This record gives sequence, structure tokens and C-alpha cells, in this order.
Amino acid sequence: MGKVSFTDKAPLLRLAVSAAALTFGFVSPVQAVQFNFVNQITIPGEMLDAAPGAPDGSTPNQNRLGGFGSDLFYDDTNNVWYGLVDRGPGGGLISFETRVEKFTMDVHAATGAISNFQLLDTIKFSNGSGAYNGLNPGLQNGDKSVLGNSFDPEGLVVNKSNGHMYVADEYGPSVIEFDETGSFVRQFTTPANLIPTQPDGADAGTAPDLNYVDGRPTITNGRQDNRGFEGLTVSEDGSKMYAILQDALVNEGSGNQGRRSPNLRIVEFDTATGLATKQVVYQLESIADINARTPGVGDNDFTENQQGRSIGVSAILAMGDDKFLVLERDNRGVGVDPAANALPVASKRVYQIDISGATDVSGISLAGSNSLPGGVIPVTKSLYIDIQAALLAANLPVLEKYEGLMFGPTLPNGRRTLMIANDNDVSVTQSGSGEQFDVCRNTSTGVYTYDNTFGGGCPVGSELLRSSILSFAEVPEPVTSALLLSGLGGMAWLRRRRG
Repeated sequence: MGKVSFTDKAPLLRLAVSAAALTFGFVSPVQAVQFNFVNQITIPGEMLDAAPGAPDGSTPNQNRLGGFGSDLFYDDTNNVWYGLVDRGPGGGLISFETRVEKFTMDVHAATGAISNFQLLDTIKFSNGSGAYNGLNPGLQNGDKSVLGNSFDPEGLVVNKSNGHMYVADEYGPSVIEFDETGSFVRQFTTPANLIPTQPDGADAGTAPDLNYVDGRPTITNGRQDNRGFEGLTVSEDGSKMYAILQDALVNEGSGNQGRRSPNLRIVEFDTATGLATKQVVYQLESIADINARTPGVGDNDFTENQQGRSIGVSAILAMGDDKFLVLERDNRGVGVDPAANALPVASKRVYQIDISGATDVSGISLAGSNSLPGGVIPVTKSLYIDIQAALLAANLPVLEKYEGLMFGPTLPNGRRTLMIANDNDVSVTQSGSGEQFDVCRNTSTGVYTYDNTFGGGCPVGSELLRSSILSFAEVPEPVTSALLLSGLGGMAWLRRRRG
């Protein structure tokens, strides 16, 4: 096995907008004929990250290595990876200082096979008032209308020139810039129509009340609960950030119910100002099409109330020329939820989209119908990789939460690699009353158990649910191989925001 580093690539196209640069990097929009699954690596759930645990032992497993598949970013300049951890174990019910894991792994120069995961560092997020925490705002602040330091990181972009991290948060939803140590730098301005609110409960006619915790019917506008920004990416020139919601807004769709709608929003931000400049519509695959390929009928099928709730987006990745990859999935598969494990998996897919012809819907409501208003054009979309089909063909289990998506090193023969990571929820699940349990897998039988006390460790012969990373490698068209060798990759420069 050999490491493929930045220097193994063909020379990169450089676009110099400013000498005081923010460097992100992008991938050529050349269309691949096919990406083949290469291999999978798994990281034991018992591994610890580089952050110290709770000093008094009152909060177990504070540095259990897991959950870092919420998003991926590859810094090809330094040949290092960043894995983003979301709100941590417990679904927002356990105190957990949010963080990003920095690591390396080998990529075979001929095949793209990955191996030798090595953790380098754990970076925690903080600001002047302390650490950001995965607790939901009601528990963290004692007030559902105060976001405070409650943080559910789900999307990541890293500025390779200075290590600054841009993170999409699901609670807000928010986009926040941190420096290389994880310290707060600034926050982008979230469009008002995305902020969750409930009708004012005190004085009729006053402004709606903020509510960052509850779902419908309590909140009536903004993002659905636990369905905020789920992915983040940057344009090829670094001037725009794109955050994507997991599902439709709570008030949009048939009967003003977002859980019935396939229409979610991608928000474009100006990187320099932090202001939103556009919103476009991404349409999820219809449940009719998903149900048609799902084994069995009846309870195995998705209902209309699950269209915009159990089907959703987990990641977005820019390719250049207004093209992006979007990871779309259902909520089934091997994971910490026993109910999800029991149902047939229906959809784990990567689509390529083009936003160039899409209508700006910043000022357009999508309420009342699952159909788009007249004249509104969504992004175009085509299947890029069927993750589920690839794993089944390799006789591997299909996991629930594939959420990290990032191009890796380009191989010496010009073939691109694409990595997809799974969020293992730190191998913790919870009951309806909030009681927490470790998830353990019997290594002989493969049977999962969900009744072990959180932090107590798994029985002999069992292990915690592992994190995993999948590697895919491009199969290029012969006639385009030379183009791929000479034109892949790029670097972008833009003036730093001052003031």
C-alpha cells in the first residue's frame, strides 16, 4: 500500500483572485462513465479520540471515537482528512462537546483501496462563552427559543491555506466559521424563512416565537426538527458556499406538512459577506419509485408522511460549473435504531445535479402542495452511484447513515477516488423516555443488542458498532483519459473578508 499525496496529481489549474488567499480546491466537472466500489475500512467503536474524557467520570465515553462520518473533507495539500462529528451520542440528550477528527489513511496508487487509518488530532468547537455542545437548546439553555452554544455539526468545508473550518449546523440551521483551533470566527446570516418558529403565545399580532427544539405542530415555519442543514460545500472559485437542508421546510408540502414534500432547499451564501444570495429546489426521489424497488409490501413501504422525513439528503459536494454531487438516503440499514434494522433498505444513492437553470425561490413559498408553483424549475438530477447496489454486490452490509462525501486523491493514472463515510451515532441509542444504551454486535452471530447500559462496555464476544469509510474509484472513458490526467483538480483563491 502506498500513500497518494498532493504531489502525485497532475499540475493544478490556479486561479489567482487575491494573493491573500483562502484555498479550498475543487474537482473537475468531467463526467465519469462509472465509479466502481473498491473496498471498505472499519474503525473499532472502542477506539478513543485525542480529546480527554470527563475528568470526574460522570459523563462516560466523552472521547469515544465515533460519529465522524457526518461529513468528510480532504486537504490534498497536506494529505490529511477531516471527519466531522455531529451532536454525538444520545440524539441531543447527552452533554457532548462537539468536534472534528483529523486523520490520515493510505490510498493504493493503482487501485484506490484504502487502509491504515491513523488519528492525528481531535479539534473541539468553542467560542468566547465556552464549548459548543450537542445537547438540544432546551436542555443546554433551559429555553427552547435560545440557540446559544447548542450545535449539531453536519457539513464541513476546510480552507486549506489557514485551516479555517466552515461548519453547517442542523439546530439553527446555521453556517459558522471557526479557526484551525476550533474557535469561533463568525456566523453567516440564516435566511428568515429557514428559522424555526411557532405562533406567538403571548400577544396576538406580535412576532412569532423562536423554537429550536420542537417539531410540528408546535413549530409552523422554518426547518423541520432534526432536518436542518445537513451538508456544506464551496464553489470552485471559493466565492460561494452551498448548504443543503435534509428535507423540506416544516410548512411546505401537501397540507402544509414538510414531511410529505419531496422539495427541499439548497441555500447559496456569499463567502465574503456571509449573506444568502439564492435558494434553489432539490427534489427527492418519489416514494412511489422507492417503494417499487423495496422488497415486500405493506409495512415495508414508505407512506406519504415519510416522503420528506424518512427520505432525505446527507451531503453535498461541488464539482465545478454549477454541478454538484448529492448523497440521498433513507433511514434504514444497520445502525443504532433496532426498528430501522428490521426493515428492508430502499435507497442509498449519490446523484449529480446541475443548478444552472434552477429558479431562485428565496421569496417563493412552496406551501400547500407537493408540486412546484408554476414557472419554478428545480435542479436537474441524474444517478451517479448506487451505494446500496455496490455493497450488496460485494456481500457487505448496508449501513443506515452514509453522510460523509468527498473526492480523495486522484490516482497517477488519472482516475478519481470518491470516499463515503458512515455516521455510527457513536454506537449509542436511546429509549422513548431518553434512557441511553450502548449498541453491541456479536462478532460470531452478527446479532445486535440494544440493552447494555451506556458506557458499560459490550459483553465478551461483542463489540460496539464500527465507523466505516467506503472507497470508490473512477473507470474513465479511454478517449478522455488524457483530459483527466491534464485537467483534474484545481485551486481557488479569494480575498479574505476583513473587518
